[in-house]
Amino acid sequence: MSPRTSAAMHAVVRDHHHHHHPRHSVPPPRRCSHGHGWRSSGVRVVRASAATVTTSGAAAVADDSPSAAFWDYNLLFRSQRAESRDPVALRVTEGAIPLDFPAGTYYLAGPGMFTDDHGSTVHPLDGHGYLRAFCFDAAGAGAYYSARYVETAAKREEHRAGGPGESWRFTHRGPFSVLQGGSRVGNVKVMKNVANTSVLRWGGRLLCLWEGGEPYELDPRTLETIGPFDILGLGGGGDGASARDSSCHGLRRRRPWLHEAGIDVAAHLLRPVLSGLYSLPSITDSSGSLLCMWLVGAAPDPVIADRADVCARVAPAGVFSMPARRLLAHYKIDPKRNRLLMVACNAEDMLLPRSNFTFYGLLPSPPSKTNQYHINAPPDAACRLLAEFDASFALLQKREFVLPDHLMIHDWTFTDTHYVLLGNRIKLDIPGSLLALTGTQPMIAALAVDPSRESTPVYLLPRSPEADAAGSGRDWSVPIEAPSQIWSVHVGNAFEEPNARGGTTIQLHMSGCSYQWFHFHRMFGYNWLNKKLDPSFMNVAKGREWLPRLVQTVSSYPAAGDRPNAMQVSVDLDKRGACRGVSVRRLSDQWTRPADFPAINPSFANRRNRFIYAGAASGLRRFLPYFPFDSVVKIDVADGSTRLWSAAGRRFVGEPVFVPAGGREDDGYVLLVEYAVSDNRCHLVVLDARKIGERDAVVAKLEVPKHLTFPMGFHGFWADE
Repeated sequence: MSPRTSAAMHAVVRDHHHHHHPRHSVPPPRRCSHGHGWRSSGVRVVRASAATVTTSGAAAVADDSPSAAFWDYNLLFRSQRAESRDPVALRVTEGAIPLDFPAGTYYLAGPGMFTDDHGSTVHPLDGHGYLRAFCFDAAGAGAYYSARYVETAAKREEHRAGGPGESWRFTHRGPFSVLQGGSRVGNVKVMKNVANTSVLRWGGRLLCLWEGGEPYELDPRTLETIGPFDILGLGGGGDGASARDSSCHGLRRRRPWLHEAGIDVAAHLLRPVLSGLYSLPSITDSSGSLLCMWLVGAAPDPVIADRADVCARVAPAGVFSMPARRLLAHYKIDPKRNRLLMVACNAEDMLLPRSNFTFYGLLPSPPSKTNQYHINAPPDAACRLLAEFDASFALLQKREFVLPDHLMIHDWTFTDTHYVLLGNRIKLDIPGSLLALTGTQPMIAALAVDPSRESTPVYLLPRSPEADAAGSGRDWSVPIEAPSQIWSVHVGNAFEEPNARGGTTIQLHMSGCSYQWFHFHRMFGYNWLNKKLDPSFMNVAKGREWLPRLVQTVSSYPAAGDRPNAMQVSVDLDKRGACRGVSVRRLSDQWTRPADFPAINPSFANRRNRFIYAGAASGLRRFLPYFPFDSVVKIDVADGSTRLWSAAGRRFVGEPVFVPAGGREDDGYVLLVEYAVSDNRCHLVVLDARKIGERDAVVAKLEVPKHLTFPMGFHGFWADE
């Protein structure tokens, strides 16, 4: 069987009749097409145990044209203005909710509003946060749906609610967007916290997170916004000061003091600009603008501190309004210790060749007697701030690290003894920065990927002082260079085990793509000139190997890949913590197509797992072969075998989430949303995790009322009651 063969695909039993959308008419912005499902309508052969199943691709081929691909893709990101404040009972259209399905709520974060009433269309990453909730009663008694916008400060400013005069008017560009097709030159409002990226329920609190600001807290039952939640304020105090000092001293021994002093000066000048205390000079002040950009890019000489007043000569305050320390949207839960782990970095890190990370750790409200892991270890030093919290959001541990590299980190992971960062190297784009300041290009145009090195930096940061001491044979500020250039996208799991050297082997299961494919201001195919999304960028035929893939880092095999796919990274450390080998490889040689959003049974986080579930592309649509995803692939890491479930016809899916329902690793269900764009419908699909690849993998399909159809979501969270 060919390498593309995947174990069994969900068979389509009945024909689907597809309806073309009018070539030049777009559905009104009040509705948004959403559906989470995997397309199984193709000429793909799949394997299930010893049996082989082939499905027909006739339904998909009927509407397989560039026009259908364009409109299907844009319908996936159509605005939804309506909210569902009162829970609505969901109709089961296929199967039945299983009796052993646990009572709980599936929360899904994502954008809801992309187009305003005044000629502006924003990038999906800049759409206002729209939280969906699917609540399940016990014993399969029923399920209910509700959805509300997160009432952020930006949303309140840009939305006039209530009455016949209700309207939306975007006043902030957002980091990825341009207003009014680029015709609104000089718009000075840039950053807005849209709280649209991920969602978390912990210690009785429900939080919606975004990459550049504070989380927003919502009522877990009503979804009413309570307000910003200053989680980083919980980690305030002087505990980490000495650790940070020692870390910085270690860093400065590795770089010339003048270089470090220049970066310090640039950081000092940038902080008030990014926080909104004052802004960059107007674009007409060429000398001031050029000086500020020069500081950001080169940070050459401390004497420029005397000219800080140049950067303070100003445009109106509040251009960026970023917090001094921004929380990353991806968090981790350590099930062994019952802790929440979070990471923050400095606002100026995006613009400087130095990264500050702080890691935080919390427990969940009173910790259970079986999970009392209160380790009152003093916080460490480093340049991203990492913290560990308990269930009542009590800070257990905070460690800071300063890394001498210009990095962008979206997702990260941890093991028993380390925080693990796969660094995505970036650089400042001076011409792009100047265009971005005019308002004619997105602010993200100020950054570009930096493919100058043919390797991937893997930072293993000690999670405790004991781990720091055990790794005395290695300087944690020096990355381990994996032998393949990978842009890290999302991490499914990481764990460590003893090896034959008396040390430790660390394995990561993740998705990654190539630097050649990743492009900051063309993500999702956003085109601010025609105010549409161009699916061809995400589906370019040339360089298919660049796309996101699932990989595993383990030995010494280079991993090639364009688009996101599943990967494994493995690092061997000796007993003193020194690296003795690192490798990168695909999680499965049977699955070579794009895949992302790797998920596992959360009970197996931070320990060896066998199964990975990920969103995947079946390749059945000629003009949408890679993205959006239309399938869920289940990978058996032990033997590399794969099984596939796909949605039928013109349907797409998002991130899979695993809901445990038994003791074995794949005892449970996989939840995902199916976006049936041809019917303007969304369905919540419940898959039996053990039967993925078989005809009866779908246990239940629940239909969201048509008037509440929503756009594609980003990341979700399952909360048991």
